[in-house]
Amino acid sequence: MDLNIYGRSVSKIFFFIFLIFLSYTTASIAATLPQKPLSSSGQINSNSVLVALLDSHYTELAELVEKALLLQTLEEAVGKHNITIFAPRNEALERELDPEFKRFLLEPGNLRSLQTLLMFHILPKRIGSSEWPDDKKPRSTKHNTLGNDFVHLTSKSSGKKAIGSAEIIRPDDVIRPDGIIHGIERLLIPRSVQEDFNRRRSLQSIAAVLPQGAPEVDPRTHRLKKPAAPVPAGAPPVLPIYDAMAPGPSLAPAPAPGPGGPRGHFNGEKQVKDFIHTLLHYGGYNEMADILVNLTSLATEMGRLVSEGYVLTVLAPNDEAMAKLTTDQLSEPGAPEQIIYYHIIPEYQTEESMYNAVRRFGKVKYDTLRLPHKVTAQEADGSVKFGSGDGSAYLFDPDIYTDGRISVQGVDGVLFPEEETPTATKPANVKVVTKPRRGKLMELTCRMLGTVGQDSHFTTCQ
Repeated sequence: MDLNIYGRSVSKIFFFIFLIFLSYTTASIAATLPQKPLSSSGQINSNSVLVALLDSHYTELAELVEKALLLQTLEEAVGKHNITIFAPRNEALERELDPEFKRFLLEPGNLRSLQTLLMFHILPKRIGSSEWPDDKKPRSTKHNTLGNDFVHLTSKSSGKKAIGSAEIIRPDDVIRPDGIIHGIERLLIPRSVQEDFNRRRSLQSIAAVLPQGAPEVDPRTHRLKKPAAPVPAGAPPVLPIYDAMAPGPSLAPAPAPGPGGPRGHFNGEKQVKDFIHTLLHYGGYNEMADILVNLTSLATEMGRLVSEGYVLTVLAPNDEAMAKLTTDQLSEPGAPEQIIYYHIIPEYQTEESMYNAVRRFGKVKYDTLRLPHKVTAQEADGSVKFGSGDGSAYLFDPDIYTDGRISVQGVDGVLFPEEETPTATKPANVKVVTKPRRGKLMELTCRMLGTVGQDSHFTTCQ
């Protein structure tokens, strides 16, 4: 009986020791786990660094975070670890930021660039001002950002701290249990965002603009007015454009000289590239651009001509018109070049100048690069009509590209020279003198006189 009682007391003692050990283990495990700022309802704690950012004087940055739809991403990041935010001052985002770059960031199609830019300012760890590299020995430390990029934290010999190219002006400005905010003087721009902005800006610059300083056209002859002597640098060349063209479509033309060359006063290659890009962005002229660049070397030749000072007007058929071309029309050697040559006028003409010319003079014939053929223009239905008959084309998209050296006018048909039909030469009319016809009575009289030998005295009987 005593053993049973003793056994029961021993079991109770062991049970109490197990409960004490279990409670101690649970407390130690809970102490080692990171404290999350999320409340039991899954929402951000009022003492979170994100709430402090939205309520701080960094209002511009907080507005960008909301527009970039990054609040949920930042909530998840704060739930996993502490974060460090480098917040640019409001003046850096309001007045010192390039307006063009700010418009680029706020466009709906550039949301990914805006998110990359903002996450470039956030580190997934807590770094206070005391954890910066030592300023006695200037060096830098590399840290990963929330967007899988990296930044360098440096300390200058003057004692100032910096991140990348931005100086820390308000270290440890906002301190919270789950993060810290440092104020910086300017916005940090990652290289990927800068390259994306440069690509978009270069495409927007390839836009059709109104001609400024365009050559003056003589309304009587519809040709460019000749500059007064002496010829200044950059003036139209003296030689005709036909003398400067390549020997033939089978031979590749010489490369265009640069703007600093002996005759290259204009960057013709860039201008031709701009107008081809404009055709592609305008839409409906992909076939024309493909012929100029891929099927022929006309783009290079046009760039060379413009670099040497010549001006060109291109009548560009749209894709619907180019689709009507047959295989026979394109299969002959040099056929694409000859077709395009007939659509290039060696003058600078705009929709307004051509329409005014046909309104005043009726029919106007323009020289083309396909010698000796000319293209005829006339007014029709309030527009300009090129060619005649079934092979005519109307000015469909006026002034697609006009920069003072190259003018591109869209037409709704492919033009062909009028076939010269040789006319058969008729022989000259020869006047045939016929003898007057004699009557039966006169013939009988002449016979009777002939029998007696007296017919020679009468002219009618001879």
